[in-house]
Amino acid sequence: MSQLYVVVLVVIVIALLSVAVYRTSQVKTKADYLVAGRSLPAVVLVLTLLTSWIGAGSLFAGAENAYKNGFAALWQPAGGWLGLLLIYFIAPRARKFAQFTLPDLLEARYNQTARVLGTVAIVFAYVGITSYQFKGGGDVLHLIFPTTVSAELGTFIIAAFVILTTAMAGMSSVAYMDVAIGSLVTVICVIAAPYLFLHAGGWAGLHGVLPPEYFQVLGNYRFGPGHVQQSVGMGLTRALEFLVPTLLLMLGNQVMYQKFFSAKTERDARLSVIGWTLGTLVLETLIVAIAVFGRALYPTGEVALHPREIIPYTARHGLPAVLGAVLLGAVFAKVISTASNYLFSPATNLVNDVFVRYIAPGASNKRVLIVSRLAVVLLGCWALYQAVYAESILQKMLYAYTIYSAALTPVVLAAFYSKRVTAWGAVAAIGTGTVVTLVWDIQAVREFFPPILAARDAIFPALAAAVAAMVVVSVFTPKPAPEQLAQFAD
Repeated sequence: MSQLYVVVLVVIVIALLSVAVYRTSQVKTKADYLVAGRSLPAVVLVLTLLTSWIGAGSLFAGAENAYKNGFAALWQPAGGWLGLLLIYFIAPRARKFAQFTLPDLLEARYNQTARVLGTVAIVFAYVGITSYQFKGGGDVLHLIFPTTVSAELGTFIIAAFVILTTAMAGMSSVAYMDVAIGSLVTVICVIAAPYLFLHAGGWAGLHGVLPPEYFQVLGNYRFGPGHVQQSVGMGLTRALEFLVPTLLLMLGNQVMYQKFFSAKTERDARLSVIGWTLGTLVLETLIVAIAVFGRALYPTGEVALHPREIIPYTARHGLPAVLGAVLLGAVFAKVISTASNYLFSPATNLVNDVFVRYIAPGASNKRVLIVSRLAVVLLGCWALYQAVYAESILQKMLYAYTIYSAALTPVVLAAFYSKRVTAWGAVAAIGTGTVVTLVWDIQAVREFFPPILAARDAIFPALAAAVAAMVVVSVFTPKPAPEQLAQFAD
């Protein structure tokens, strides 16, 4: 059986490397590297958007959530579904703007300070997201080769592969690798979920072994010792702490905007959102279902100590050999894809928003490509460092999502839909959201909080502080100039 897993992984690795090598030969200019020459059709956009969005955050953090909370874990992807309803209207506006990065947008609508602070927030958030992709990929390799590859060694191997393929061809490589990976993952999940459902005994079997709150929207109440009511399950506040960061990351996601910038036309950008919405609804639901079915099949043992591994563990032990090998290979490929997307994006920021903007404005295409690849390598090493020292993928995901959600999403939405938010209002929001998130996650600081606050994630205080700063400062600073607003009108 181990030989089968090796064959599947080798085929996937060769296929991804082949795409990267071929697309590298097509990269000649800055636009080719950063936005694939603005040539991506709707079909490619759908698969690359779907594949970049659903990675270790869904396959490991989301699966860990489902292992612990059952179908209530759907609150996490539901934030993305809500975000997609709004993105349908944003996509053509983003393609019309047609720049390279989100900070391009921030400077055009606000000012240079917003651009710089936005770059800082993106780098912190996206390197964090990349780090837990590396860690998830390391877990997969360890499950496949338990005696020869430790989880830490697997993390190093995944990081090296992602850094190499991402540095080679940039967005062109990332997008076309996603086409193959997105197709593979969708097909295998559609096949695996019904099989595992029947293997677990159908609804009767699931209800027989899983707690009742696993089938409820939020949870319920049980009577504990002394007939005191105890909340069981996720609870509304915790559910919103999963939904809101996911929703806001979706709405302000630079990876998404870069792909809209890469679209052939505004129509391709809008059509891609329809396919992306349908694909996300189906795939995220199947991933949660597979994790819940796995929890029913394997409630104890090694996986109970590391619940983030439930999907690859179930693929390894709960499916027929060929099906399990393909699902595990698909998880492996999905992690690589998402890591590539979130590693490439902040590297683009450093090159376009720092190097080209402030250090070498007249740099040749060749020099920009060299610096771009160096940025990928350096940020990849930083993400690897974080991956080695991060234990909980779920916690790391929430931290990264919150920095982005609180600092950037409010000002991005304001760029498209508000004529009154000012440059300094945006600067205040980005700075406040970033600082509150970073400070909130310092354990020594949280020890001074009341217990009710110390137990909460940073999303609501950081978001509230950012929006308040944006509104208050905008009231007391001059309105934007008409030419700033004109670029974002319909």
